[in-house]
Amino acid sequence: MGRTLAYPKRDANTVNRYKHRATYDLNAIHSIINSSQVLHVSFSPGPPDPFPAILPMIGKMGSFDYPSAGLDEPLDCYLHGYVSSRIMNLARKSEGDGLPVCIAASRVDGLILSLTPNSHSYNYRSAILHGYAGLVTDEAEKLWAMKLITNSVVPDRWDHTRVPPDNAEMSSTVILKVKIVDGSGKIRDGGVSDERKDKSNNDVTSRVWTGVVPVYEAFGDPVPSPENKVSEVPEYISSFIADMNKHNRDYAVTAVNVGLPAEEQH
Repeated sequence: MGRTLAYPKRDANTVNRYKHRATYDLNAIHSIINSSQVLHVSFSPGPPDPFPAILPMIGKMGSFDYPSAGLDEPLDCYLHGYVSSRIMNLARKSEGDGLPVCIAASRVDGLILSLTPNSHSYNYRSAILHGYAGLVTDEAEKLWAMKLITNSVVPDRWDHTRVPPDNAEMSSTVILKVKIVDGSGKIRDGGVSDERKDKSNNDVTSRVWTGVVPVYEAFGDPVPSPENKVSEVPEYISSFIADMNKHNRDYAVTAVNVGLPAEEQH
């Protein structure tokens, strides 16, 4: 079997609650990041603002130096933003390794409806990354990252648009490259996990429905814009919708039947 790469466990990324759900595997963590439509990026705005800032951003894991690198290999996280946004200004002024950031992504795959409120849960996948963000200044890398992020919306979308971006678009768009220091993930699959005392209580079990409601993201039928002049929806878009809807549904339904780990069997 091949070697499985994992992020180092440090104080900042070590999972303490439900340790059996934790993963430090690069492939698992990067897959969660890349399958999320929105990433939440947190950073310290610095004095005089005492509150941490969190921004919803579009991003993608990748490697400019090794474009063929897989999700199971060390990667950077590229984030798309506007030239004058606060996070971009802070990254521009940062010294040393760059602006410290935390990137978070979460996906809900099922509602766990148990006998008692305390036993309710979700089937879910979540991931966090810690790293240092800096502005991409090399034009070739910036274009590569813009294509990477655009194709994360719909695969092959970049080549089916008016490209390359013009000078005004390039000037107003900034790409942040986050060099990852560590990361961790947390995954819950399976069915209901109730306490033995409740499962043996006929009064409770006879009146409380228990089970799992699968949750999955679904893409609807494309709606053309008023200015659209292309009569048929391109195949690469319709195939993406069909493939993603099937994948998301299959994952959520399959997750219900995953056996619970020993730590959650009562």
